[in-house]
Amino acid sequence: MFTNCPGPCPRMSSQMHEVQTALAGQDVKLVSMTVDPDRDTPEKLAKYAAFYSATPGVWYFLTGPRETLNHLSQDVFKLGPVDGSFDHSTRFVLVDRKSQIRGYYLTSEPDAISRLIADARMLLKEAKSHGYRRP
Repeated sequence: MFTNCPGPCPRMSSQMHEVQTALAGQDVKLVSMTVDPDRDTPEKLAKYAAFYSATPGVWYFLTGPRETLNHLSQDVFKLGPVDGSFDHSTRFVLVDRKSQIRGYYLTSEPDAISRLIADARMLLKEAKSHGYRRP
């Protein structure tokens, strides 16, 4: 996402807020990552987070060196490059406690967010049954 996005970012941020609300009180972390680190300063991201009622300590907004963001986006999450083009993925990624990708959710699909929430709840139950706790 990026804070001055005229396209899908506002919808995606609203959807992330929906996920945050549905999973409130659970041991989850939500992360949004800018594809515009030149303009999306920590201060600008903090205002954006407040606009979407992001809960501190639950929903994080990341920025940093373009190379680091590109590595995370392209190599870790397999979403595509952060190359200054602002052409970015509209998928959400579900990651488990062992840092394994457990699902991709195309945010333009009507049932994507409900599937993501259901799958996150399933992972929470799985973690609880295995005794996993966040360090």
